[in-house]
Amino acid sequence: MNTTIEQILNHRSIRQFKDKKLSSEQIETIISAGQAASTSSYYQAYSIIGITDPEKKQALKEVSGQQYVENNGHLFVFCADLQRIYQSQPDEIQSAMRTNLQSTEFFMMSVIDATLAAQNCALASESMGLGICYLGSLRNDIQQVNDLLELPYYVTPLFGLAVGVPKEDTDKKPRLPFQSIYHENVYVNNQEAVEAFDETTKEYYQLRGSNTREDTWSSQIGRKLKTPMRMDVASFIQSKNLNKH
Repeated sequence: MNTTIEQILNHRSIRQFKDKKLSSEQIETIISAGQAASTSSYYQAYSIIGITDPEKKQALKEVSGQQYVENNGHLFVFCADLQRIYQSQPDEIQSAMRTNLQSTEFFMMSVIDATLAAQNCALASESMGLGICYLGSLRNDIQQVNDLLELPYYVTPLFGLAVGVPKEDTDKKPRLPFQSIYHENVYVNNQEAVEAFDETTKEYYQLRGSNTREDTWSSQIGRKLKTPMRMDVASFIQSKNLNKH
């Protein structure tokens, strides 16, 4: 196994960071790694916003409810961005291209572009000895995040990425078994693999270094999803002239 695969397999989320800001060189390296990711048809349909304003960080922490949104080495917010494509064209082309830009296909494409870039950023950060944590919790109030970042039409915030020097050495969470994730030729509903994974996660939660509890993967997922969450996201996305058809 080579060192790249070892690094990938050793990933864990870091939620406590030392009080040390990333240097401009580190930030530029991380962003450059993100830009090296594959991108659909060369659209590069994403933007990354670095949050350095303490007041904005505080406001984003309030949206998220998570302290590490504010206390980290650097906070990146990844956005699906079709505005740059739109603005690059003369008026007559802009009018013709709106049908495409407002489609579900182009929204999915921009989300995928942003996500591929983000994972490259995460891997680059970890290769530099930094820790990372993805922040889907910024969508707890997606409109407020949008307003804080002053995002125009065709641009929408997706998630954050907190990066910094780790202050803790966290346990590595187990993942679903290979047989549950990988299917050959057709989809197979392998409930036995999920049941076996519940036993694995039950042991993990009992034995991990902190916050031990009686729990399983399926129980945890059930608790999270029995109450509707972030039901405002669909209407917000459409208000940005995205995912309309």
